[in-house]
Amino acid sequence: MPRPSLRLHFIVTGLLTLCVALAPALRAQRTPVEAERGMVTSAHELASLAGLEMLQRGGNAVDAAVATGLALTVVYPFAGNIGGGGFMLIRLADGRSIAIDYRETAPSAASRDMYVGPDGNVLTGPNSSTVGWRASGIPGSVAGFALALQKYGSGKVTWADVCEPSRRLATDGHVVSQTTAAGLRTYAKLLGQFEESKKIYLKGGAFLQTGDLWKQPDLGATFTRLQKNGPQEFYEGETARLIVDAMKKNGGTITLDDLKNYKVAERVPLRGAYRGYEILTMPPPSSGGIALLQMFAMLEPHNVSALGAQSAAKYHLFTEVMRRAFCDRAEYLGDPDFVTVPTAQLLDREYLKKRMADFSATQATPSDKIVAGLGPVKLTGTATPRTHLYSESTETTHFSVVDAAGNAVSNTYTLNGAYGSGVTIPGTGILMNNEMDDFTAKVGVKNMFGLLQGPANAIVPGKRPLSSMTPTIVLKDQQLFLVTGSPGGPTIINTVLQIISNVIDFNQSATQAVESPRIHHQWMPDQLSYERNGLSTDTATVLKSLGHSFKERASYEGAYQGDGETIMVDPKTKLRLGAADPRKGDSKAVGH
Repeated sequence: MPRPSLRLHFIVTGLLTLCVALAPALRAQRTPVEAERGMVTSAHELASLAGLEMLQRGGNAVDAAVATGLALTVVYPFAGNIGGGGFMLIRLADGRSIAIDYRETAPSAASRDMYVGPDGNVLTGPNSSTVGWRASGIPGSVAGFALALQKYGSGKVTWADVCEPSRRLATDGHVVSQTTAAGLRTYAKLLGQFEESKKIYLKGGAFLQTGDLWKQPDLGATFTRLQKNGPQEFYEGETARLIVDAMKKNGGTITLDDLKNYKVAERVPLRGAYRGYEILTMPPPSSGGIALLQMFAMLEPHNVSALGAQSAAKYHLFTEVMRRAFCDRAEYLGDPDFVTVPTAQLLDREYLKKRMADFSATQATPSDKIVAGLGPVKLTGTATPRTHLYSESTETTHFSVVDAAGNAVSNTYTLNGAYGSGVTIPGTGILMNNEMDDFTAKVGVKNMFGLLQGPANAIVPGKRPLSSMTPTIVLKDQQLFLVTGSPGGPTIINTVLQIISNVIDFNQSATQAVESPRIHHQWMPDQLSYERNGLSTDTATVLKSLGHSFKERASYEGAYQGDGETIMVDPKTKLRLGAADPRKGDSKAVGH
């Protein structure tokens, strides 16, 4: 008679096999949008159309991406911005790849304890790192888009051209969607604290209604200035003066020198491989790229496709891989300009093989038993130990672009929280970020999103906060295959992982890969989260028997995970196949 441990193994193995057999074949509700030449997909149709307009004028993917990003400022203020920052990953048809880091930086007046009150507690309310005039980092979006256009645009489209759709949408107005109207009502408490925001976004308290024509004349005037005087106008011209004057008047920290001195950083993309595909992704200060490549390396020895796309066996394996990568992320990742990140060691295949040495197919590993694989971090300079480093909130946005030549852009950017700090700069229509909450306000104290923060992410003037944004491009035989990314804070990394795996391991179409249910585990807390209705009862029963603790995502945090705006290039037909994520009500893929 088998020993008890073996009997358990046979029972669990049987249950896992049954779940694989019962897992329904995925059927996408929609087919991808097909186009022969170019494709843009984003969280709002009008922004996607702004990008398409550039492609139709002879511009390339970079031109289209800049127009899309600027237009989202007008039509998707939830996260679209020129008052925030982010990352752009570019892969050119000639084989070059570039990572543009236009993340916000801490102002020169910022200090380690600027959000700690006299009583030693972290400040809340309008003077905090989350709300109001002191919450903003130096915006990088305009500078980042300008650099991308100047160095990697087609040359057929000017800066004034890419600004025009945004100027038009703001000045002439656009129709308010149901999604936008609902979002503004949801965040009325934040926006209502600031007179300018209340006037613009809440119609003075009367609220914008679905179907209203929404005009934003101040924002239109800002884009007119940017068109006429160029992108540096934001950092040195009238727009800069308006920002600085408002900051001075209201106790903010951003100065004219801060704006003038902001610099975009060009970085070398990380490269990895998975089952014959090459993966290009974002390096630090994004934590996403390293964690993503680690997880793919840990998955590769396993026959993932045989497990079933929604089986307990697959979810168990993916959870264990996520658990280990996120543990390393918490210990070793930070801004590379301020701390040493052991990138090569973390991506070493032998190291990652050892990382999974204690993996069990029949038992979950408690997170408190998982320790950072390279041992305690070795510090350099003024760095201090890392603990539970924070990344931006879930209120971010992603868009993807591919042109006729095969140039591709994957871009993720953010205001941090929804509608950022809630502050709109009078006379500009610019909604500002609350990116300073991405830093550690006080070591050992949770921030607004409930995450414990560590000293390596402490506030330092000029420093960029750690991020989870993971814009990613996948190649096959050196040819463009997939462009993807997502918002979602720490869930970004796992959303991108699952979209790519859905395509490579399960041969799913672009829409199937995007629409499939998603899970998330980030080491701490030791909890597997899943989307509403995304985990069957029998699968949950098996996972529980393996020792997993899990929860359905609550409505307050978004019942669904991410927004994976994705484009696939069919290797045979070369058609661009766009998949807008239905998790966002206004998302749209458009092509020509």
